[in-house]
Amino acid sequence: MALSDSGVQKQINHMMAFIEREADEKAEEIDTKADEEFTLEKGRLVQEQRLKIIEFYDRKEKQVEMQKKIQSSNMMNQARLRVLKAREEHVMTVLDEARKRLHEIVKDQSKYQEILRRLIIQALFQLMESDVMIRCRHQDTRLVQGCLDSALKEYQNATKQKCKVVIDKENFLPSDMCGGIDAFSEGGRIKVSNTLESRLEMISQQLLPEIRVALFGRNPNRKFSD
Repeated sequence: MALSDSGVQKQINHMMAFIEREADEKAEEIDTKADEEFTLEKGRLVQEQRLKIIEFYDRKEKQVEMQKKIQSSNMMNQARLRVLKAREEHVMTVLDEARKRLHEIVKDQSKYQEILRRLIIQALFQLMESDVMIRCRHQDTRLVQGCLDSALKEYQNATKQKCKVVIDKENFLPSDMCGGIDAFSEGGRIKVSNTLESRLEMISQQLLPEIRVALFGRNPNRKFSD
């Protein structure tokens, strides 16, 4: 039977209602899926950014820690250098005091003349030459002349060798030196410095480790004493 207009309209309305319901369900399904995808993507992005932030601050923390270690190491090195410098200055002060006391020694003329005699003998033994020239301070010429024969005799008795020793009366050691002598042979090509300053320098180099221990105690981190 042919449908009436009202029946057709009813069928159309029913179909439209069905289509609308399907469309609403599909739209709701799309919205739900979109919400789920959005939530998942948002969670992924948040986690990704959180990890980046954690990594960034971990790196910053390591950099700060490294800077602290470097700064601490630099400060310790600077402090150690200041201590070493202060110690070295103290050692130099001790040696300067020793140099000042050398000037006191020469005031005792008899004692100083005996020191000159021994310095001359030592220089002769070091040179072991037949012709030697002695150079001294101008003010020590008389003292050197007075002990020269005794020094030469002791040397010749010990070595059984003849030696001619002369005093250089044209060239002198600086008058502001503590004292002592220089000895020359081979026309001045060979020299033995036996001034009080040179002897102090040599002895101080040899005794420097002992001086440091006496002043500051033994360093447990130092493997060698020189």
